[in-house]
Amino acid sequence: MDRDILIIGGGPSGLSTALHLQRIAPHLTHRILLLEKEHYPRLKLCAGGLTLDAEILLERLGLDVNEVPHVFADDIHFDFESKGLTIRMAKRHALRVIRRDEFDHWLAKKAESRGIEIRQGVTVKNILPQADGVLVETGQGTFHAQIVVGADGSNGVTRRCIFPKDPVYTARVLEVITPEYDVVARSGAARATTKQSPGLEGIAALPSVARNDKQAYFEFSPVPNNIAGYIWDFPTQVKGEAMRCWGIYDTNLLADGKRPQLKEPLAEEMKRFGFDLQNYEIKGHPIRWFSPENRMSVPRVLLVGDAVGADPIFGEGISIALGYGNLAAREIQGAIQRNEFSFRGFKRRVMRSALGQTLIVRWVIANVIYPLKWRWFQILLWRILKPIVIFVAWIIVLNWGKRMPTP
Repeated sequence: MDRDILIIGGGPSGLSTALHLQRIAPHLTHRILLLEKEHYPRLKLCAGGLTLDAEILLERLGLDVNEVPHVFADDIHFDFESKGLTIRMAKRHALRVIRRDEFDHWLAKKAESRGIEIRQGVTVKNILPQADGVLVETGQGTFHAQIVVGADGSNGVTRRCIFPKDPVYTARVLEVITPEYDVVARSGAARATTKQSPGLEGIAALPSVARNDKQAYFEFSPVPNNIAGYIWDFPTQVKGEAMRCWGIYDTNLLADGKRPQLKEPLAEEMKRFGFDLQNYEIKGHPIRWFSPENRMSVPRVLLVGDAVGADPIFGEGISIALGYGNLAAREIQGAIQRNEFSFRGFKRRVMRSALGQTLIVRWVIANVIYPLKWRWFQILLWRILKPIVIFVAWIIVLNWGKRMPTP
């Protein structure tokens, strides 16, 4: 089975690559095939935050993200021990929160409506780059492609096949999963009851109590305990019902051979707001984070999204994935025009882009704010230096999407 451009993975990075290719080179649309191992809509653990950068990239593709069920967070709080700074946007929301099963399914349907072929339920087993193309072995047969895009995530088969000995920079994530039974949680005056609706297993959400439904929280109190990350508490929704999404993220920058447990600090934070973690299912998964050392390509094969690396500070992946797709599409278009598929300049072009510059800055910041784990420093950072932190966040860390190439 031959196809010129084979994209492995139907998440935001793979779909973004396909949609950007269709946008900038419509004549290539019929030459694209995207393989997704699951069937939409499928469970995907994710906090679901869509930043302004993600919305800009989607709008430039001619997509209206308002079609996806969502909740707006008017404010974002960056706290240490419940005190810190607040980011608020003028005349707009600070964060849009979606559920990945709904978002990915919507994006896939948009791709199909534009003529992009997607095959679901196809598991890739091996990838073999060759001089005249790439062999991709799957459970449904072997494909021969001119170009392969590895958009299959942190532990995807593409990276394992082309870079089996590369160092791994992986964060740990623990997320709370909505149970399939009634739960009652009490803490002082707070009380919450939730009942799992049919077909919603695996949604990372809890009943909305105790906190403002329109605010998202990052709590950095675990840092002094060698957890180089934060606990998140986002507003979300399940079939229109207001819920909260909880989890904990650790970059592993402070591991030193002995990694602290994530469950205990998450349980303590949830208890403060009326939830007993023992009543809920939790699941963990890794996130590969960006490092300037990460390789991104070999001849005829590109990596995008979490296969390259997500944001090192927060583990943010959706907007970053959309940005990788923008750059990969242009790289593929140029390779086909030149009939030259080494992709030796792909990493350099990524690093020079607005996305790459942002990721480098975030990597530097992560390697500063997390190793300086002392309590006094975290108080200084999130409470006293608030104007400086907000300025750096807006000018350097955020606001990169509008500087990306327009399809």
